[in-house]
Amino acid sequence: MGVSGPNHDAALRDIDRTREELHAEARARAGVAGDEHTVPFREILRTHGLSYYPMIALGLLTVTDTFQAYGFVVLTPEISRTLGISVAAIGSAFGLQYLAIAAGPMPVAWLSQSKPRRALLCVLTGFAWAAVTLFTGFITSLAGLIGILLLDGLTTGSRLSLHTPIVMDAYPPQGRVRAVAIYNGIGQIGYVAAPLFVALLAGVFGFTWRGVFLVMGGTAILLTFYTIALRDPGFGKWDTQQIRASVHEAHGDAEVLDTAETSLGFWEICRRVLLIPTNKRLFAGFGIAGFLGVPLGVFISYFLDQRWNIGPGGRGVFFAFYYGAGTLALLLYGSRGEKQFRRSPKFVLRALGGLYAISVVLVAVGGEAPVFWLVGLCFTVSGALISIASALVPVCVLSIIPARMRPHAQGLAVIFFSVGGVIGSLLLGSIQTTYGVVVAMVSLLLPGLLAGGILLSAGELIDRDLDRMIDEIIEEEEIKRLRSDGGRLPMLACRGVDFSYGQLQVLFDVDFTVDDGEMVALLGTNGAGKSTLLKVISGIGLPSRGSVRFEGHDVTFLDAERRLKLGVTQVPGGRAVFGPMTVVENLRSYGYTLGRNRAALERAIDECFEAFPRLAERRSSLAATLSGGEQQMLGLAKALMLRPRLLLIDELSLGLAPVIVGQLLDMVRRINADGTAVVLVEQSVNIALNLVDHAYFMEKGEMRFDGRARDLLARDDLLRAVFLQGASQVVAKK
Repeated sequence: MGVSGPNHDAALRDIDRTREELHAEARARAGVAGDEHTVPFREILRTHGLSYYPMIALGLLTVTDTFQAYGFVVLTPEISRTLGISVAAIGSAFGLQYLAIAAGPMPVAWLSQSKPRRALLCVLTGFAWAAVTLFTGFITSLAGLIGILLLDGLTTGSRLSLHTPIVMDAYPPQGRVRAVAIYNGIGQIGYVAAPLFVALLAGVFGFTWRGVFLVMGGTAILLTFYTIALRDPGFGKWDTQQIRASVHEAHGDAEVLDTAETSLGFWEICRRVLLIPTNKRLFAGFGIAGFLGVPLGVFISYFLDQRWNIGPGGRGVFFAFYYGAGTLALLLYGSRGEKQFRRSPKFVLRALGGLYAISVVLVAVGGEAPVFWLVGLCFTVSGALISIASALVPVCVLSIIPARMRPHAQGLAVIFFSVGGVIGSLLLGSIQTTYGVVVAMVSLLLPGLLAGGILLSAGELIDRDLDRMIDEIIEEEEIKRLRSDGGRLPMLACRGVDFSYGQLQVLFDVDFTVDDGEMVALLGTNGAGKSTLLKVISGIGLPSRGSVRFEGHDVTFLDAERRLKLGVTQVPGGRAVFGPMTVVENLRSYGYTLGRNRAALERAIDECFEAFPRLAERRSSLAATLSGGEQQMLGLAKALMLRPRLLLIDELSLGLAPVIVGQLLDMVRRINADGTAVVLVEQSVNIALNLVDHAYFMEKGEMRFDGRARDLLARDDLLRAVFLQGASQVVAKK
């Protein structure tokens, strides 16, 4: 037994000191310097030897993707009449397309999370979009329409999940907002070109809607060939890797260590992204924005057809102006957005929230406007404001996430947006059928205002989440540096852990460390947060803030089963056995990590029976029929089976007779003597002092004491009479 050594404490102090010293510099490297000074974008490109090609190539790929979708928006009335499909049916088909769009980004994110193959995926799906546009001209039924829309939605996944992360990785943070704005502005050319194609081909040359799609499909194939030179810039070249490099520069290291991030699985990454407070709020906002944004173009097209009797050529010109205004707005707002982001991302979210709210008010006003020039003005300005918000909100989302996880964040945002779009399409289609298209458009006002309010509120959270990401990167790289220099760290280190059950916060800024082979006691009253902390360590619960490191590796978001393979095992208080199974069956289930080595499993079971003869006597009994002490023996037997590096025991002595407790404590000592570090959660100082020298004391979710167990007795402000009972006798024996 022993406490954490001074070398470990010094290493932890080094980590804290490095994080504090480099935090401001790291924020600046991430593009947030606290001021509004920006360098001309052209100068940034010249300084770093960069070009416009990645933005142009990705923008043109977006153009090819928008041909099919926005051709549909303009030609919806003609397609409806030719195929005999109602507006509600087409709206529902668009809703199904957005389900496919929701499903598409996540497989693409999975394919790109380990290797930088994002550019290749983008080019391949660009050719797929072009083919979909071409074959749209051959559909003859609702089923064919749905099939084309689903295929287009699935292949759109690469654009939605990969394009913005590639742009962010291709250009330094000092010009990132402008780069994204330029990329989106180029992409918006497709929104202008598709309606103009319709206006030119259908209105001037008399093409049918089928001919229009054939011409657009051929053009999309030609545009995609221009993008085949696109290359993946790598993950976090200008931010994550730069922050890591600053750690080594501060210590004069000659080389930067391996920059590979902790290997989280696909679902673990998704879960981590969803746990970020800013994202929780923004993803909810995306769902509400989807309610408005998905069906808006369809209803505007029907509104122009039914209310103002405008044909496909006129609608094409109208949408060209509509989306052209969005392109112009992005290019004009890019510099202002860059200044706001450099000062703080919260100012970007605040501005975009206000712009989004104004945009939906203009949609409602345009729907009721008595003259067409006012309709055009309201819709055009509204479209410009929505374009700005849609392009720049993702920059804020992705700026608080490690580079490798950005495609996953984009994919999750699309899922929320698409689900909202499906709901919006169905509900607004029903409103349109019952009350007319004008009422349907006015009804968009409420969800739009709500989405704008959510953007405004998310601005209050984003700075803290940006700081959290920066601190995590610095801490991770400093740990790598210390390990490479031969420094020693505790086996387990929980740093600044917060945890909540819903809205109820249970842990507050908890620090907790355990050394190799050490046995520590975690003490406190009921409700102090002891069991919750064990859940966070074992992976059953995930913290809302802070980190959990095992042997220097960040395991904060690893699943519990993966931590088990690393050597972290928990014996939960009163719940350590499977009641409907026999003792032998319980032991065999514990030994599943031994794989198919049946001989090794049987030897491990025999060792358990040798250690606990009482279990051998009841080997065929159901675990539910065992006494409390016998169940705890069976729970401890799991530790013998798994041979963990770190064993977490929750309330070993609760409700047990002293003689049984003594037997269990002997086994805990034996497990610890074999090299396993042990964390023993207890309410009894008596038991703790019989086992350990190092103790922690928790009260109301906070760590109030960390030191020698004997010193805890001097803290009358912490201990109560129930803890002190019998403690003096224990001290006398030591």
